[in-house]
Amino acid sequence: MGSTLVPLLLQQGHCVRVLDVLLHGGRCLLGVWNNRNFDFVHADIRDRRSVKAALDGIDAVVHLAAIVGDPACARQPDEAREVNLNASMNLLDESVRSGVSRFVFASTCSNYGKMADSNAYVDEESILAPVSLYAETKVQVEEALLAFNGESGISCTPLRFATVYGVSWRMRFDLTVNEFTMDMITKKHLVVFGEQFWRPYVHVVDAARAIGLVLQAPLEKVKGRVFNVGCTEQNYRKLDLVRLIRCHVPDATVQYVRKQEDPRDYRVCFSRISDELTYQTTRTVEDGIGEVAKLVRSGVIPSFDDPSFRN
Repeated sequence: MGSTLVPLLLQQGHCVRVLDVLLHGGRCLLGVWNNRNFDFVHADIRDRRSVKAALDGIDAVVHLAAIVGDPACARQPDEAREVNLNASMNLLDESVRSGVSRFVFASTCSNYGKMADSNAYVDEESILAPVSLYAETKVQVEEALLAFNGESGISCTPLRFATVYGVSWRMRFDLTVNEFTMDMITKKHLVVFGEQFWRPYVHVVDAARAIGLVLQAPLEKVKGRVFNVGCTEQNYRKLDLVRLIRCHVPDATVQYVRKQEDPRDYRVCFSRISDELTYQTTRTVEDGIGEVAKLVRSGVIPSFDDPSFRN
């Protein structure tokens, strides 16, 4: 998301400083490297001294740094807590000390866990029921941010993103839409677990646009407000995704491994961000499948097994 967000913010006229440990490499930054309004700090968000220095002269913080996703956090639980929770709290504290006016936090719709009613939609007022370490850390940071809104002048806005898809400067092939499309084209075979469970999806460009919108919105509209980021019509089951991808790969075979229980199963309503910030997505899952399919077939990427494409 950061590799898509930075060019957007520069285009909108912001001066952008990125602090990143480059866990997945830095090639995605080459496109903005020569922009006079771009600055880069190579540091770990757990290094409080580096974080404090990087905040000098900064008006707004967009906090994307994390061990991202359930599998990565499960493999590295201690590091996940250090980065996703402890370092986030330190960043918030240093932001307040530095006089930062806005703090936008990348959270997740995974916080909702599993719907009690399979026919219902969850929204920002629904009970949070995280079922993974990743979501647990996001919920804890959200709670701290919302508490800070009443204690200081900083405006904190958690954004609960739907599952991201689409082509980006730092390409990901371990996200459901992208992975399914790539596998069905390159392997002609796909194994799907828990095809009946629901998730919402949002294009990486639209995710970045939401952050840009919150940064420009009047403070009274975003301070202390949580927003789901996505589109209500873009909730899908995995079997629905397969049906859409088949239009591009009709000869692929798909094996369904049905699971009666899945820790995450939720359909999300996104009316708050639409109604209050007049936000609308510009791309659909079908659009994303088409652009990923075009990329996969183009020959631009010589090896899809490159570890940089996965978290």
